[in-house]
Amino acid sequence: MGKPIVTLVLSARRDEDVRTAGRLLREGQIVAFPTETVYGLGARGDDPEAVEALYALKRRPPQKKMTILIADPDQCDLYAAPLSRTAAALARELWPGPLTIVVRDLAGGEVGLRCPDCDATRAMLRAAHVPVVAPSANLSGEPAALSADDVLAAFDGKIAAVLDGGTVRLGLPSTVVRVKGETVRMLRVGALDEGRIRKVLARP
Repeated sequence: MGKPIVTLVLSARRDEDVRTAGRLLREGQIVAFPTETVYGLGARGDDPEAVEALYALKRRPPQKKMTILIADPDQCDLYAAPLSRTAAALARELWPGPLTIVVRDLAGGEVGLRCPDCDATRAMLRAAHVPVVAPSANLSGEPAALSADDVLAAFDGKIAAVLDGGTVRLGLPSTVVRVKGETVRMLRVGALDEGRIRKVLARP
């Protein structure tokens, strides 16, 4: 990441700080922020240098794609092909929430999307006005950060800012499913119980 920088500690309770976090993301900086599951590390997804820096910071294998966070469920069409009936039902019933849905992207590949259940983070995403990719805030293989203090312990002086929202509610990563057509495959069981997903899928 180069020479150390001053990591700003911003408050998720202050609108001005939330907007500052969004601006930093828009400028290509890396920002940590809370969700209901764990803290995330965000970077501007359409800025190759910012994405490369995030991969390097996390020591993340380049073949592991990163989830795009969206502020509102209806933003899916910015990044994904039209959702199947099943994918649309999951998004409608379980977003905002701790579910990442992997679907077909606009180029025919795949993209993971999540709308987090955290008002401050969704406001930050709106303020950024750019795509934001966001893995968990930890070095690959290490436990995810559950508080701003955890983030600073790992990344102080290496990221532009952390948006402090206190300790997260759930403390587990999001559940991840892949939806191809009407077929759902569970990729990771996390904060969202598999039973909730099955209930949605069972509805006519």
